Amino acid sequence: MKRIFFILAISLFFSFVLFAETITFRADRMTGSTKKSGDVTTLQGNAIIKTEDMELSADSIELSGKDFRNIKASGNISGKIISSQMDFTCQDMTYDRTAKVARLQNGVHLVDHQNNVEADADLVDYNQNTEVAVLQIGVSLIQKENHCTAAYALYRKNDQTLTLTGNPQVKQNENTFRAQEIILNLDTQEITLDGRVRGSVTTESNNPEPAEENNGQ
Repeated sequence: MKRIFFILAISLFFSFVLFAETITFRADRMTGSTKKSGDVTTLQGNAIIKTEDMELSADSIELSGKDFRNIKASGNISGKIISSQMDFTCQDMTYDRTAKVARLQNGVHLVDHQNNVEADADLVDYNQNTEVAVLQIGVSLIQKENHCTAAYALYRKNDQTLTLTGNPQVKQNENTFRAQEIILNLDTQEITLDGRVRGSVTTESNNPEPAEENNGQ
């Protein structure tokens, strides 16, 4: 058994080196197989992998495809995308190391440390090349005084814009905005409402100036 594990580990190591990227890994157990489409290696129990741009831990992590292009993780996932300064947690995940596209599912919590953005959704598709995230189902995003909710959201990290549809709502302190579509600039805090616009704005109360006394003049 130790010999088989050793052979798998050596095979995995050389495949990673040929891909010109150093990948380290750790787990309670490791299994592997060879297929026409590429080798498949599964790490189970406290699985951890680290690449040049990603750190990932989960109950189970599967590496597959040519040069282990594809990563599939499940169970108590916690990850970090170093170049994007983004952390995430979820229960299921797939990641294409070549296309740099990730799909996060089930209880997704995403944190953009660079822009102080925290988001929750049931499904998130994230393109690392374009720095665009598509959030779906039960979307909630918090940034500064903004608390945004919707069924669908498009977050452009580089442009710092958020487009909300599907019964969207934005709360800014005591102010509430609703429309068919809401676009929020997270940098300037400018908000654009389109279609069936409604909302409420709370103004500061001002004490009336006292009336001048009448001295009989």
